[in-house]
Amino acid sequence: MVKRVACQPVTTRPPRETGNMNNDVLLKVDHLTRRFGGLTAVSDLSFEIRKGEILGLIGPNGAGKSTTFNCVSGFYPPSEGSITFRGENISGLPTHEVCHRGLVRTFQHDSMLSQMTVYDNILIATFSQIRSKAARDARVRETAALLNLTDFLDEYAGNLSHGQQRMVSIAIAFATRPTLLCLDEPLTGLNQTEVVATLKIFRRIRDEFDTSILLVEHNMKAVMEICDRIVVMDHGVFLAVGAPAEIKQNPAVISAYLGKRA
Repeated sequence: MVKRVACQPVTTRPPRETGNMNNDVLLKVDHLTRRFGGLTAVSDLSFEIRKGEILGLIGPNGAGKSTTFNCVSGFYPPSEGSITFRGENISGLPTHEVCHRGLVRTFQHDSMLSQMTVYDNILIATFSQIRSKAARDARVRETAALLNLTDFLDEYAGNLSHGQQRMVSIAIAFATRPTLLCLDEPLTGLNQTEVVATLKIFRRIRDEFDTSILLVEHNMKAVMEICDRIVVMDHGVFLAVGAPAEIKQNPAVISAYLGKRA
């Protein structure tokens, strides 16, 4: 739901952490604003994602997360501001051009083709990058193994369980081997066992394939466990950014989103 901007940022950005984090900026969102007629869904939002980082983007319903996600991935052009990926301004580029540059997203609803096999769903994603049939096959099987889908490659995707279908959607996106994988509520509807297994997969994607991740997710326990840093939005504006431990103790975040007992 698009909401009017009702407040200004209530906290300032803390200094960038140093530690062992790679400080190279992969994606930079700079003063992003997106309007829909007289409604402002996102206002003057700035944040960055670093190479090798899992960054969470959270906020209450209507905070502007989906609009931000759509601007980053090329579905919406910014009304103002810029989005820079790997040093290139990608603001306003169509989705397929953004994808070719190595930024790929999933959707809240499964994006697979239910009447096709799992194998063919993943295979389709490889055609834009790989010409060799043998190399495409190898990519499909490597991706399926990572997402625990090897035993289901010959099954119609629509016949799988909800959790398996979520993995197929992620497999389709990751088959392109993006530099930045943007995950839009990937844990929705998963049970706790499936959540734990999926978080392990996200870590492998980051650690073994050098893929950064932007995660929009309402499962706060999972977000706090998996993310290196978290950006918080509220009513379309920046609220806070920091490591999970900082965000959990931030009074403005507690008031706006996490609740008094967080």
